[in-house]
Amino acid sequence: MTVDPRAELSDFLRSRRARLSPDDVGLPQYGRTRRVPGLRREELAQLAGVSVAYYTRLEQGNGRNVSAEVLDSIARALRLDDAERAHLDNLTRSKPSKKKAGARRQVRPALRHLLDGIAVPAYVGGRCSDILAWNPMATALFGDWNELAPRDRNWARMIFLRPEYQNLFVNWESKAADIVAFLRLDASCCSNDPDLAALVGELSLKSELFRQLWAAHEVKQKSFGTKVVRHPLVGEMTLSYESLSMPNEPGMFLTAYHAEPGSPSAEALQLLASWGSDASRAGMAHHTDA
Repeated sequence: MTVDPRAELSDFLRSRRARLSPDDVGLPQYGRTRRVPGLRREELAQLAGVSVAYYTRLEQGNGRNVSAEVLDSIARALRLDDAERAHLDNLTRSKPSKKKAGARRQVRPALRHLLDGIAVPAYVGGRCSDILAWNPMATALFGDWNELAPRDRNWARMIFLRPEYQNLFVNWESKAADIVAFLRLDASCCSNDPDLAALVGELSLKSELFRQLWAAHEVKQKSFGTKVVRHPLVGEMTLSYESLSMPNEPGMFLTAYHAEPGSPSAEALQLLASWGSDASRAGMAHHTDA
C-alpha cells in the first residue's frame, strides 16, 4: 500500500472543508439544498481570496508551485491549527523518501547515556511511531521491548495489534487516535517511505479502528499531555508526558512520562523503579493473561 501525496492532499482538503458550515465562517445560507455537509468549493475559494478554478486544482491534488501566501490564505479559511498547517505545507512540497525498507535510525551513544540517567520512563522515538531506544524505567512501565523484533518496536503495531497494550492504557482509543494522527503528519513528510507504506497497509488489513481513524485525516504534533495507565502490579497511574524534538535529528524525539510529586502515581512509579525488570516481566504476563 502506497501513500500517494496527491491523493493525500485532495482527501485532506476535502475533509477539512467538510467539517465547516457557512455559519462557522459567517456566510449566509441560501440557494439550493446542500446534499453533503460542509462548505462548497466556491465558498471556500471566496473566503481564501482565490479563484474557484485555482482552488479546485489544488483540491484535486495539484499542489505544485503554490505560494506560501496562498497556502496561508487557504489555511485561515479552513481554520487549520498549527499541526494541520504544517501538514498542508508538507503535502504540497512532498519529496520522495531515500530511506530503504527496514532501515532504522541510529541513536547516538551520548543520548543513550542520557536516557539511562533519567529517573522516569523515557524513550527515543522516530518517524512512523518507531521506538529506537529506552531506559530501564520505560521497560518497567511498558514491557521489555528487547523481546520484540525491531520492526515490532513500534507504537502503532503495539497499540492496534497487541492486547497487552490495549489493557495498559485506560483509554486506549485515545492513545490509538493520537498514534494515527502522528502517523498522518509523518506521512506528509515522507510519503514514499517503504516502511510507512508497509505499516499503513498492515494495520489497514488487521484493524477496523485503524482504518476508521486513518480515513479521518486528523493530524497532531507530538507535544505533551496526560495518560492514565493500568499497570497490573501497581494499579492505575495518572502520568504526564513531554515529547521534545532532538536538535539536528529530524523526526527524532525524546518522550518522558512523570507523575505529580507526592501523588499516589509518583509512589507507584518509585515502586516500579525498585522492582526494575521484574516489574516488566510480571506486568506484561498479567496483561497477556487478562
